Amino acid sequence: MDAIPEGLIKPEFERRYRALLGDEYETFLSFMARRPIPSIRVNPMKVDPDRFISLLASKGWELSRIPWYDKGFRVIRGPERLGNTEWHQLGLYYVQEAASMIPPVVLSPRPGESVLDLAASPGSKTTQMAEMMLHRGIIVANDVSPERVDALASNVQRMGSLNVVVTMFDGRRAPDVLGRGRFDRVLLDSPCSSLGEVRRNWGALQRWSPRLVERMSRLQLSLAKAAYETLKPGGLMVYSTCTLEPKENEWVVFKLLQLGASLEEPRVEGLVWRRGLRRWMDLEFGSEMERCMRIYPQDNDTIGFFVAILRKPG
Repeated sequence: MDAIPEGLIKPEFERRYRALLGDEYETFLSFMARRPIPSIRVNPMKVDPDRFISLLASKGWELSRIPWYDKGFRVIRGPERLGNTEWHQLGLYYVQEAASMIPPVVLSPRPGESVLDLAASPGSKTTQMAEMMLHRGIIVANDVSPERVDALASNVQRMGSLNVVVTMFDGRRAPDVLGRGRFDRVLLDSPCSSLGEVRRNWGALQRWSPRLVERMSRLQLSLAKAAYETLKPGGLMVYSTCTLEPKENEWVVFKLLQLGASLEEPRVEGLVWRRGLRRWMDLEFGSEMERCMRIYPQDNDTIGFFVAILRKPG
């Protein structure tokens, strides 16, 4: 992958993203065409991170610390298949894209709290939060499909995440299944059109269409409303996607603000991010949306991401 194949970019895609990015459109495409630098997250509940990084360095690995998560590292040089090592099988590290570590960082779950991860598979953020909580408190990690729940349960077990309960149901039913106003913190890393994942494969670009974006945004809004209902008064919720589509991002958050939620200003050390959009096409979102984070591939050499931090009134 060093150039996007001819014919893969649809005219409507180009029109929208030129409007969104202006002079940066070509730079954006050039990063979308590159493979991302692989990265790992060290599991501090199983191994001392500093000693483990020293061990990897002695084996010829070259690592670079990710600024926004002190247990995350880019693998500049290492084995071609990071998932095939004995350390990975033992759960000493998790292969996780650097931008994917951001939602747990900004949600910042604490030991002893109750946390819901509503669309949790394959479990990268679930297990990261379990480690941040020092395995104290509880995380309910849910997904909807048997295959995805299998992957989630496997990763929870491999990483030794003792405070995680895995469930399987349609997340839109969360308030009826789990109760309303129950969780201190809620993460919804929502299913999306996955444009930010294009750096890993071309599938998302092939599938992209305005109709898909509209369909995903309706699902995302239903999930987001359900997630918000399960949050305690005064609780914190993070809504994130790995797409850059405004209808899947700002529009969904805007609808949550209409339910009474407020947006909090993100503070993430070492991360370059752009502010959310006040408007897009014929949609007006307002100035408060500038507290959302747009993370473009060219800014930190990561996949694309969107993150919003929402507070429920106490």
